[in-house]
Amino acid sequence: MNRTELLPDRPGVPPMAKLPDPETIDPAALRQAWADGDIDLVCVLGPTASGKTRYAVQLAKAMGRTEILSADSRQVYRGMDIGTGKDLGEYGDVPFHLIDLVPAGYKFNIYEYQAAFAEAYADVRSRGCLPLLCGGSGLYIEAATRAYKFKKENGVPESALPQNTFYIGTLVSREERVARIDRRLDERLEEGLVEEVRGLLDSGIPAEDLLYYGLEYKFVTQYLLGELTFEQMHILLGNAIHQFAKRQMTWFRGMERDGVRIHWVKPGDFTP
Repeated sequence: MNRTELLPDRPGVPPMAKLPDPETIDPAALRQAWADGDIDLVCVLGPTASGKTRYAVQLAKAMGRTEILSADSRQVYRGMDIGTGKDLGEYGDVPFHLIDLVPAGYKFNIYEYQAAFAEAYADVRSRGCLPLLCGGSGLYIEAATRAYKFKKENGVPESALPQNTFYIGTLVSREERVARIDRRLDERLEEGLVEEVRGLLDSGIPAEDLLYYGLEYKFVTQYLLGELTFEQMHILLGNAIHQFAKRQMTWFRGMERDGVRIHWVKPGDFTP
């Protein structure tokens, strides 16, 4: 039975009325399904600050011989580390792909991602490893796992992409998600987010390019240009991230309405 969230509305953030019941994933069974050919990709998805990267790494370690492919539209850019939350230290000894593909300032597109994914996916499989896609960019996830929805394939045949994906969603309550986002934003500012954006501007990347990337890079750039005070930047950026997380969940629930089966889990409940 679904339960209703009771958290009072945050300004500008529409409520998510219901959460699905969490499941428990058996890594051994998932690995066996891969070995039997029942699935050809595992995908861990979820909204920002839901713990999906940590869960994906734990799952990869539990399954063994698993490599992670990123599905994040901004982690493809080199030098954009703090703002995109790469957190590369979380991966430990688990190999990862599709991060730091192009320089900051470039405008990477969905078809370039699809081609890069197909290449990395084939590489992981060629070495007998299980590919695990992890990210929160719904369009990138669908480009990799539901290519038939795209009218243009840009040279990537559908047969080169996964046909039987097992989707896992990281589930947190709206109250917990709000708290995590607020806490993580403060941490990123303390870690040097403003300095990272200032360094990108000083390197010659036009301000309009950073504004194009949105969220952290948009609002911090506006602060550095003198268009916002620090307090205004902090408030507007926090609200924008909350709205973004809500849109992510709306996208994933839309995938479910389209017939995609997502196995929702509580990331803190992982048991190998």
